[in-house]
Amino acid sequence: MNHQVDVAVIGAGHAGLNAIKEIRQVTDNYVLINGGGLGTTCARIGCMPTKVASHLAEVCASRKDLPRYGITGTEGLRLDPTIALNHVRDLRDTFVDLVLANTTDEIGDELIEDFAQFLDARTLLVGDGIVHTKATVIATGASSFVPRGWRELLGDRMLTVEGIFEQESLPASVAVIGLGPVGIEMGQVLHRLGVKVVGIESGEHIARIADPGVNQAAVEILQREFPIWLNERAEVEPEGKGVMVRAGEHELWVEKIFAATSRHPNLVRLGLERTGCQLDEHGVPLHDARTLQVGRLPIYLAGDATGGIANLQTAAEQGRIAGYNASHDRPRQIAAKTPISIVFTDPNIAMVGTRWSDLDEDAVVGQQLRAGGSRPHPGAESGIVTSLCRSS
Repeated sequence: MNHQVDVAVIGAGHAGLNAIKEIRQVTDNYVLINGGGLGTTCARIGCMPTKVASHLAEVCASRKDLPRYGITGTEGLRLDPTIALNHVRDLRDTFVDLVLANTTDEIGDELIEDFAQFLDARTLLVGDGIVHTKATVIATGASSFVPRGWRELLGDRMLTVEGIFEQESLPASVAVIGLGPVGIEMGQVLHRLGVKVVGIESGEHIARIADPGVNQAAVEILQREFPIWLNERAEVEPEGKGVMVRAGEHELWVEKIFAATSRHPNLVRLGLERTGCQLDEHGVPLHDARTLQVGRLPIYLAGDATGGIANLQTAAEQGRIAGYNASHDRPRQIAAKTPISIVFTDPNIAMVGTRWSDLDEDAVVGQQLRAGGSRPHPGAESGIVTSLCRSS
């Protein structure tokens, strides 16, 4: 196999697929290279199956509150975890099939299912073949980072988002290590599905909340459901059929741990050092955040591969920009947009606009409000604290 193409896109996730949409408007001489599972991270292991599990957990937890509405007999309701997990997988597979039907199933011979590595900035080794390209978009996504040695030490006692929905049953107890958006969402889901959960975070903030008042309120509300240990770095050790977890003065035996400390870009196997690009301390190529171009090379980064905060909207937008710039002579810059994100806990945690840590305190007035009103579940009687700020 020997291809000569205008653009090669590595990775068929949301960023890569949106890059292809832009490239197709300019040329039909392209290839989409994908060495992992098709169907996008969001559909396979991310927001789609996670939200199915979240809805299932909410329904399960609501049975405790039904008597207040006059619905009796709820004490006899039980969750069958095997059926519940099958339900999540069934819908996950449907989402993946729908994504494939509208994307890669239509691409044809331009799709190469294999892993790629750079021989130089314009040459890729893909399986046993060579792809010569005028420009390349790297949209390889990211994977859960696990501290060194944990996989070998814990084996199947450790779960990550890549494998949690493949379990046939739920563990009796779990320590969720890392309370960013993924960890805090899954911690609450597992708790509401009947798993004994403890959340551990090495810093003092959860769910990437920068505002200290909002963070404190979020911690107070969520730890009514399960314990949260902050400012403690977890140490793990196999013990019996489970894991002994230690964090500062805390110690707890659990059946499994759920590692959600961070996600790292899938870049190691690309051989980027052969392109002549400069890498940062995390192995991410230095690139222009406005055009996504790597140095002055004909290489562009998009989505989770950039090493930034991962979400579907950002990945899609970066994919479009990278695809456009890879297929045009004059690069286009990303237009600044209002940052927005949401964590699907109960209550939801939404962030819109400039981060608290980036505000000029001398040019801002603010007010913090706690949303009142009843909630459908015990432990979530109050809404999250909202910070309202404006420039003076």
